[in-house]
Formats: sequence, C-alpha cells, structure tokens
Amino acid sequence: MSELDDSKAPLLDHLIELRQRLLWCIAALAIAFAICLYFADDIFGLLVQPLTHAFGEGADGKLIYTKLYEAFFVEIKVALFAAFFVAFPIIANQLWAFVAPGLYSQEKRAFLPFLIATPLLFTAGAALAYFVVMPLAFKYFLKFEGSTGGLQLEALPAAGEYLSLVMQFILAFGICFLLPVLLLLLNRAGLVSRAQLTKLRRYMIVASFAIAAILTPPDIISQFMLGLPLIVLFEASLLIMRLTEKRKKEQVTAN
Repeated sequence: MSELDDSKAPLLDHLIELRQRLLWCIAALAIAFAICLYFADDIFGLLVQPLTHAFGEGADGKLIYTKLYEAFFVEIKVALFAAFFVAFPIIANQLWAFVAPGLYSQEKRAFLPFLIATPLLFTAGAALAYFVVMPLAFKYFLKFEGSTGGLQLEALPAAGEYLSLVMQFILAFGICFLLPVLLLLLNRAGLVSRAQLTKLRRYMIVASFAIAAILTPPDIISQFMLGLPLIVLFEASLLIMRLTEKRKKEQVTAN
C-alpha cells in the first residue's frame, strides 16, 4: 500500500505543476487580450492595410458590417488573434519549463533548434502572406469590379468576412511554413527516413498544391504562392537531413 502511495506522489506533483503552468498561460493570455482589446482598432487598421493598398490611392474603398453586433465581434476576434501572438512566448516558456525537467541534456540540445525555428518559420510564413500574397490576391479580386448587365458591380467587403479571410491567410501560411520542423522531428524520432521522403517527392509536389488549394481562397495566385514555398521547404528539409547524416557518419568514422 505504501508503494502505491509513493507512486502516486510524483504524479500528483506533476498534475499540480501542470495546473500551475496552465494558470500562468491563461493569465498571460487574459492580460494580453485586455491590452489588445484596448488597441483593437489600431490592430485591425494594420490588418486592413493590404486591402487599402489593393484599392489604391484615392479609391473610395470601404468595409461594411451587415449585422449590428458584427463590428463588436470583429474587435473581440482581433483582440484574441493578437493576444495569442503576444502571449505565445510566455505560453511556450511555461510548456518548456514543464517538459524540460523530464529530458536528458542531450535531448534538450536536440529540441532547442526546433524551438527556435518554430516561431521564426511561422513569422516568415505570416509575413509572406501579409506583405506579398494578400495584396496581390486582393488586387486580383478587385479586378472584377465594373459594370455587368447594365448594373454596377462594386466590392463592399464585410468587416467580419474580411477578418476571417486575413486570419485564414496568416494561419495557413504560418502553419504550412512549419513543415521542416515536422519532417525533421519525424526523422529525428526515426519514423521516416530521408530515403523514404525522397521517394515521395513527386507526391509531395502534388500534395503541396492540393493543400494550398484547400487552405487558400480559390485564386491561382494564392495557391501558387503557398504551394511553391511548400516544395522549397520540403527540399530544404531533405538537404538538412542529408547534412545531418553526413555529419553523423563523419563522427562515427572519427571515433
């Protein structure tokens, strides 16, 4: 009976620590949300810039809302969206502080590059979406303005729908740019090898554009500008695996 009680003690300690870490994460997210909610108009103003540039200088572009409560919920969504990014360093630090004590020093060194690469790659993908893809895609969509059948066809995007589209762009590009992290982790865990991935190269090319077609709006510009980087990131992952294998062989030969 005493042995059972002793085995329960570490588990209870871990659960208590996990609860404390989660509370810190929730507190960080709540504080970030309160701050971002205060600056929600300014943050949404930044997210609107790609559409503003797409309309062009002097254009009478506008955002509308068709429900009385839509503008209010747009601010809430903007604040939540921004709060997650603001609080992410604290959340990641709390998760790492919970997991790290259970890892050997060698395992910590192995995971460190992935921890650094994850926010950098996500930011790179989000930046590509914000500065390049969205302005080009919005200009393409706005080309359909004009007259048709004797009636004026005018773009009047709703604020809520526009925000959802921007979030879709940023999250799709940011998450897809984490492909090297996923592949290298699977390779490090021994679940896939470089030779196996190399054989799947032709399928990966097709899958890249299929994923791009699912995650982006139905325009060729967005799909191409997500599918092509996915292929490049896949090839970069294979190159890193090859260099890692070469370094391991050199270390074995030296020993």
